[in-house]
Amino acid sequence: MTIPQQIWPEEFAARYRAAGHWRGETFPGFLRQRAAERAEAIAVVGGEQRWTYAELHARAQQAAAGFVALGIKPGERVVVQIGNIPEFFSAVFGLFLAGALPVYALPAHRLTEVAHFVAKSEAVGYVIAESGADGFDYRPLARELKAASPGLKHVVVIGEAEEFIPFASLRGDPASLPPDPDPQSVAFLQISGGTTGLSKLIPRTHDDYIYSFRASNEICGVTQDSVWLTALPAAHNFPMSSPGHMGALYAGGRVVMSPTPSPETAFPLIAREGVTITGLVPPLALLWAQAAAKTAHDLSSLEVLLVGGAKLTPEAARRIRASLGCTLQQVFGMAEGLVNYTRLNDPEEIIVETQGRPISPDDEVLIVNDLGEPVPEGEPGYLLARGPYTIRAYHNDEAANARAFTPDGFYRTGDVVKRLPGGYLVVQGRAGDHINRAGEKISAEEIEDHLLAHPNVFDAAVVSVPDDFLGERSCAFVIPQGEKLRAAALRAWMRGRAIADFKVPDQIVLVDAFETTAAGKISRRELRARLRARLLAEAAQD
Repeated sequence: MTIPQQIWPEEFAARYRAAGHWRGETFPGFLRQRAAERAEAIAVVGGEQRWTYAELHARAQQAAAGFVALGIKPGERVVVQIGNIPEFFSAVFGLFLAGALPVYALPAHRLTEVAHFVAKSEAVGYVIAESGADGFDYRPLARELKAASPGLKHVVVIGEAEEFIPFASLRGDPASLPPDPDPQSVAFLQISGGTTGLSKLIPRTHDDYIYSFRASNEICGVTQDSVWLTALPAAHNFPMSSPGHMGALYAGGRVVMSPTPSPETAFPLIAREGVTITGLVPPLALLWAQAAAKTAHDLSSLEVLLVGGAKLTPEAARRIRASLGCTLQQVFGMAEGLVNYTRLNDPEEIIVETQGRPISPDDEVLIVNDLGEPVPEGEPGYLLARGPYTIRAYHNDEAANARAFTPDGFYRTGDVVKRLPGGYLVVQGRAGDHINRAGEKISAEEIEDHLLAHPNVFDAAVVSVPDDFLGERSCAFVIPQGEKLRAAALRAWMRGRAIADFKVPDQIVLVDAFETTAAGKISRRELRARLRARLLAEAAQD
């Protein structure tokens, strides 16, 4: 069995310890400390359940002793596929206390992805809820997975377990629990958010990950009085650590679990629980902004809305700020490490126009051209990062490591950005999201921002399409709102925006919704596939 490792050279590790970034904290240790300090305070709310910190710790200990009794050993991996329910925390912290490493799968993942996670991580266990918020039954998936994965020994089910192990039945001797792990050891395996191929596994250590959300708490103003709403899937890196539910628990605040991120589900929870802070991806933030104008629910407790996971265009940022009446905080980061925030006291133009600046004074950011040479400030280039919470290797993936990391430890993020004075970054898109139209490089996000300025455009996504004459041409998928919208009229309106003609979309397709990834981001790959199917259908009719 390959042991997950994430090793920083000692000169860097010593620097990060000396700076106070790495404090020797662990997940078992901080939960135990909060349970002692905030025993009767509410830690987690979900459905009809309200757990205090003491109860969360007790439930996690019970699960941990049960995992040990099953034979799960320190360092072994267990895939966790649980939606936004309180048991997510008792299962995950139970694994931490047992010395095992959670491998996070999202609720939307199915056999292909989960089997990949099991094989790549050499997982010995799989923990699921019997069904998700959408009604999907995970037990048939578990049967297929077990048949396809010889090394998978244990399937634990929250709810009706059928032939599997009921989570509620986990029992064992608390004295059997191992001592707290080495703070610089790997705590869990996160999944990469890449848009091509199956996700890579990201080893995150106790020291580096706790630093990331502890520092995020300071930037985002999270304290023991904060109430964080987990609206996005709990296993996703963004709602986990930016500052996320882990940040809220670290601060001794309250975490409220929303089964889905829809306004119909989330708005009543915000009103009932006095939610102060949450995070959304851009399409959902736009949906919330639209719904806020009509809701009868009191959203006045909401102080901060973080928007990240994908580029938020300036026009969308202005619309969200105007509609929700709370502070907008842009966050741009990646599960591999580097995270940037606009600050709560930044001027309007910085909050709207940029994706923030790095968390740490020890975050090293390079922006380079195709030759790997630094570009002048304000010029776009490829983003590379190195620092106290940015990984130096994927787990068990030599080919990916060779592509993604430089010999001196910088992570090639695949993002195209430009840096402004003060270290603020403006995301131009993913390297593959640029359209090379007859030699003219066009940013998909720039076109989207223009389209979103139209009063009858709810959302827009622009993709490249192969073209025999131009090399690539642009296609804009647009979700309309309000009055009837016509593609030809929208292209004519774009020409009136005083932009280069080659930036006007070559094709506009009006749609009701976008395909999304498991994390809720717009899937440009699926949009391209939809367009290909449409073109093939049109060709068949000719």
